[in-house]
Amino acid sequence: MFNRIMKRGPKKPSKSDDFGAPDGNPLPNAAGVVVNHASRGGAAPPAGAAVALTMPPPSGTIEPLPPFRDVPVSERQTLFLRKLQNCCFLLDFSDTLKNVREKEIKRQTLMELVDFIQSGSGKITENCQEEMIKMISVNIFRCLPPASHENTGAENNDPEEEEPSMDAAWPHLQLVYELLLRYVVSSDTDTKVAKRYIDHSFVLKLLDLFGSEDPREREYLKTILHRIYGKFMVHRPFIRKAINNIFYRFIYETERHSGIGELLEILGSIINGFALPMKEEHKLFLVRALLPLHKPKSVGMYHQQLSYCILQFVEKDFKLADTVIRGLLKYWPVTNCQKEVLFLGELEEVLEATQAAEFQRCMVPLFRQISRCLNSSHFQVAERALFLWNNEHIVSLIAQNRTVVLPIIYEALEKNIKCHWNQAVHGLTVNVRKMFVEMDAELVEECQRQHAEREAKAHEVEQQRELNWKKLAEAAAQNGPLDMVTV
Repeated sequence: MFNRIMKRGPKKPSKSDDFGAPDGNPLPNAAGVVVNHASRGGAAPPAGAAVALTMPPPSGTIEPLPPFRDVPVSERQTLFLRKLQNCCFLLDFSDTLKNVREKEIKRQTLMELVDFIQSGSGKITENCQEEMIKMISVNIFRCLPPASHENTGAENNDPEEEEPSMDAAWPHLQLVYELLLRYVVSSDTDTKVAKRYIDHSFVLKLLDLFGSEDPREREYLKTILHRIYGKFMVHRPFIRKAINNIFYRFIYETERHSGIGELLEILGSIINGFALPMKEEHKLFLVRALLPLHKPKSVGMYHQQLSYCILQFVEKDFKLADTVIRGLLKYWPVTNCQKEVLFLGELEEVLEATQAAEFQRCMVPLFRQISRCLNSSHFQVAERALFLWNNEHIVSLIAQNRTVVLPIIYEALEKNIKCHWNQAVHGLTVNVRKMFVEMDAELVEECQRQHAEREAKAHEVEQQRELNWKKLAEAAAQNGPLDMVTV
């Protein structure tokens, strides 16, 4: 990384990069050492030439600087800049025995910077803020290592079974993230000034880092992005749109991303703060991004956060319950039983927040799907579907619409009672049927009669089919084998 920065050539100096000392001589670099350009093969700069602050110090020059408490208050901003310059020095963490001294100096320097921001020793100048964001950018904005499945070349690995990858540079990265967090949340940070440096480009790069496999890094990113969303109102629409685009890429292209759960946690808090009546933009986000997130195979990794976001929408606007339930039915898994169990749990939470009018709009397709779940050979799916009748609110909705619901599921109940292999499922089904008998015994009798008629008709059709095959077999036996005619 250091070599790539050096190859780009020196940055055009700006006012904020001017390190010239008042006497016209160049200031020492971040390590407190005056750089002798001529000794490095280049011509010595003229007196008073600016030395770019963001240029990382040369190898081997990183040296400890005095603590803030040991310098006069008037010189602390200058010392702050010099410490930032020290921290622009990137070190190789792939070898634990390499640059041990420099690593410890940088770690101590980062801790001092965090303490300085956290202590509220005074507002740091705009120049210092700009250089601090540059230092943070140099450290955290990097090419992430290939994901585990990319290293092995395996495409069908279950993301839930993969071990998280821990970044070896975390002892430094953690402190850089902590510095950024303290800067964002500090009451001394003026958003009008800070937004010049924490701009759209910076936010996009932060969002790219959510692809990191290190859960510690994603946790910091989650907290920082949430704080940025809360403090910088100008960035809010942009952040929502950028997260939306990450979801689209994940759903329709890659189905691989480590930070979907953390992004959904941020959104859960954002959705909770939506004003009513809800904007059309937010409803479209629900339909186009959140509901399709049920589609990927790895939904189990972030389902809890996704379910919370979905529920927030329904609790904010109960009229969205029909939209949500139909969306769940659209993406209902066919062969993945574990996903079905998750969907049934989410469905119960949504139904608990559903009003009667919305329930009536979707109850026919809903209970057709529940009926299929009741007869699932996977006992956890059947059991989870039967647990819906343990919820008083759902039972009250079913009771109000029993004349529609019971005929749809009656056959599934009878089938479970007669031949389901799992005793727990059998017992729960008997209890549900008993509940319907207590609700409306006449309706149960009518459903039973219709079910008996259907079974009798099905039996007649089967008998007629067997009879037809028998007649065909007899006719074939009478006519004997057909002679093969050859031409």
